[in-house]
Amino acid sequence: MHLDIKQFFDLAEFAVNYALEQGAKWAEARLQRDYSRDIFMRNGNIDAIGFSDEFGIGIRVLVNGSLSFASTDKLDKETIKTTVKQAIKMARAFKGDVKISEEKMWEDHVIIRPKKDPFDISEGDKIAFMKQIDTTALDIFKTKKMQSIRTIGLSWWRTEKYYVNSDGAKIFQVIPRIHIFVRLVGLHMGQAEDISFSLGNAAGWEKTESKEWRIFERTQEHAEAIIKILTEAKKCPEGKMDVVLGPSVSGLAAHEAAGHGYEADRIWGREGAQAGESWIRPDFIGKKVANDVVTVIDDPTLPESYGFYLYDDEGVKARPRYLIKNGVINEFLHNRESAARFGTKSTAAARASAYNREPIPRMANTFWAPGDYTFEELIEDIKFGIYIKGFGEWNIDDRRYNSIFVSKEAYLIVNGELKEPIKYAVFEITTPALYQSIDAMSKHLEFEAATCGKGDPGQGVPVFTGGPH
Repeated sequence: MHLDIKQFFDLAEFAVNYALEQGAKWAEARLQRDYSRDIFMRNGNIDAIGFSDEFGIGIRVLVNGSLSFASTDKLDKETIKTTVKQAIKMARAFKGDVKISEEKMWEDHVIIRPKKDPFDISEGDKIAFMKQIDTTALDIFKTKKMQSIRTIGLSWWRTEKYYVNSDGAKIFQVIPRIHIFVRLVGLHMGQAEDISFSLGNAAGWEKTESKEWRIFERTQEHAEAIIKILTEAKKCPEGKMDVVLGPSVSGLAAHEAAGHGYEADRIWGREGAQAGESWIRPDFIGKKVANDVVTVIDDPTLPESYGFYLYDDEGVKARPRYLIKNGVINEFLHNRESAARFGTKSTAAARASAYNREPIPRMANTFWAPGDYTFEELIEDIKFGIYIKGFGEWNIDDRRYNSIFVSKEAYLIVNGELKEPIKYAVFEITTPALYQSIDAMSKHLEFEAATCGKGDPGQGVPVFTGGPH
C-alpha cells in the first residue's frame, strides 16, 4: 500500500484524537513500515532470496489505569476506528494501576540518508560481493586441502515510522540498515569447527567497502583461525586463572548479564513468564557491585550503530544510559510505564520491533566503557592464563546471574605471550563475580551486530554488542 507523507501523518494523528474522543486518558499511535530484502548463499551458490514489506499501525490507550495495545495493517479510518475501540474495550475489562511518566515531548524529523542506498545496488553486484567473500574463505581452506562449508547472509532494510501521542509528540524517523552474517565451517579428519561473525550498521552499502568492516580480511582471519583450531589446538587447562576476554565475548557478557539484567520490566517481574527476571532489585540504585574500572553503557545515539535511534517508541529523546558507573549501579532501562512505577524518568528505552508489537524496555548498543591499556599491556604480567578471543556457545539463567561461555577461538597466555590455541575453554562465573573480577580494560572498542530477542509475542531488535578487551 502506498501512502504519501501527509496521509502517513494524518492517519496516526487521527488514531490518537479518536482514542481521546472515545474516553482514553492517554493514547499513542505508531505508524510503521519495515521494508527489507535478503540474500542467502551457501558454498558460493544462492540458497534463497527473500523480501518483506510490513506496514501498519499500533495503538496504545490508557483507560481506568489499564494499558491496552491493538494493531492493524488496514490503513483506512474506519478500520483504525475499529482498532481503537478494540484497544479501549480491552482496557476497560480490567481495573489497573498503570501510570505513564511525565516527559518532555518533541516534534522532530530524523531522516538518515545512506551514502550508497543498498536498494539502488543491483542484485548482481550484491551477489558478486558475496561470492568474493566466499572465494576468500574457500581459498584459505584449499591451501590446507581442507573441506569447508561457507554460509553468508546479506540483508538490507529501511524503517519508516511516525509516532504521535496525546502529550504532543510528533516524531518521524527513517533509518536504513545493512547487515552481513558469515559462518565458516572447516572439516578435518572427522572433526568440524566453525566460527561466525556479524556486522551491521544504520547506514548504506558504503559500509561493505569500509575499513570498519574489513570484510575480506576478517573472513581470511576467521578461516585461518579454524585451521589452527583443527590442526594445532590443545586441551584447555582447568582451574582458577587469569582470563582476557575479546570484544565479542565481553560484548556478549555486557549484553546478557548487564543489559538484560537492567531492563526495568524484568526487575519488577512483568517479563517473568516471558523472558525471565533479574537478580537486580529496584532498590539497587547506588549499590556498589563492581570494581571501579567497570562502567557499562547503553547508547542508542552512537552514529551509524546497528541499534541507532534518536527517539524511542514512546517519543522520548534518547541519550547514553550509564547502567553501571565506576562500579556502582547508576540507572535502569525504562519505558514510561516502568519509570512511573519506579518513581523516576524514562531512559528512552521503549522499543518495538514492528507496528504490531508493543514498546517494552530494550537495549540498543550495550558495551563496557574502554580503559587505557593496550592489549599487550593486558597480557604482559599474566604468568599463566587464557585469552578467549571468540565464543561458540553461551548460556545464562533467567535471572541473568549464572553464566557459562564456551570459546571457539582461545589461546594460552604464558609469561605475557600468546601461545598455542586451545579447544573449548569453558568460562563459568556469576554476574557479580564477573563484575568484581575485572581489573583492566583496553583502549579500543569493537562492535558486532546482533538481534536481541525478548517478549511474547517475540520481538527481535537490532543492537550492537561489544566493548574492549
